[in-house]
Amino acid sequence: MATATTGSGSGSPGPGSPAPPDREAVPLVALNFSVRRRLGLYLNPRAPVAADWTALAEELGYEYLEIKHLEAQPDPTARLLEDWQGRCPGGATVGRLLALLRALGRHDILADLGGRIEEDCKKYLQRKEQPVQVPAVDSSVRKTLEMSGITTRDDPYGNTPELFDAFICYCQKDIHFVQEMIRELEQTDFKLKLCVFDRDVLPGSCVWSITSELIERRCRKMVVVISDDYLDSNECDFQTKFALSLSPGARQKRLIPVKCKSMKNEFPSILRFITVCDYTNPCTKKWFWIRLAKSLLLP
Repeated sequence: MATATTGSGSGSPGPGSPAPPDREAVPLVALNFSVRRRLGLYLNPRAPVAADWTALAEELGYEYLEIKHLEAQPDPTARLLEDWQGRCPGGATVGRLLALLRALGRHDILADLGGRIEEDCKKYLQRKEQPVQVPAVDSSVRKTLEMSGITTRDDPYGNTPELFDAFICYCQKDIHFVQEMIRELEQTDFKLKLCVFDRDVLPGSCVWSITSELIERRCRKMVVVISDDYLDSNECDFQTKFALSLSPGARQKRLIPVKCKSMKNEFPSILRFITVCDYTNPCTKKWFWIRLAKSLLLP
């Protein structure tokens, strides 16, 4: 397999400009849905004069039969990127992807998407760098965000932080489905404890810091409520990518996608390699809540 050196898709920054993000340190999950879709528009068409997705797959070490399998997918580029993330979580980085595109001579893609990709990298790194430990303003004792009282049942002194079975990632337009989820999973024999941001989180703190704290330390799992509206939510995008970064390739089964409505747009590419719980399928709807509850009850 050919090896390519990593570089930027744009020129060097001028004097006094902030340093560009280190793309080798940014996992592929940082790329948002619109960038992945644009990559597919460039790479999916089979053209004799330009390297397509099959050339990229060969550079990544995929064999003939694997490429033939991907060829049957409606968006083979997106499926290739998902599969690469799953099989090589440590090596599937934005920098590696850019280096391969450069080695394949796809400078048109780098010119068009370089700015968008850099923005995605910056946003990812900024969110990852949100502080989780800050000095308390009324005490000489340093307190972490976990100790400061961020949910309705938290001890404000941090002795008994509130814990949950699952964090629910959802957009506002799907709140009615989330309310049904509360009824089916909390108010039944399952007796699960869900973290629903609008209900359980106290106002007044940084949204990104609170979210990171809840997903990483307070909740055993995360349910992602998928719909067309989910695709337009920056908050949902961050929460999903943050949870995926904690469990590359879904090895710990921390993240559970739930399709709550029929969709006009494509299912999020970064979640296609994880088994979905589909509320819209009438044939399996009667088992839906049991399957979801048992997934959340797993250690």
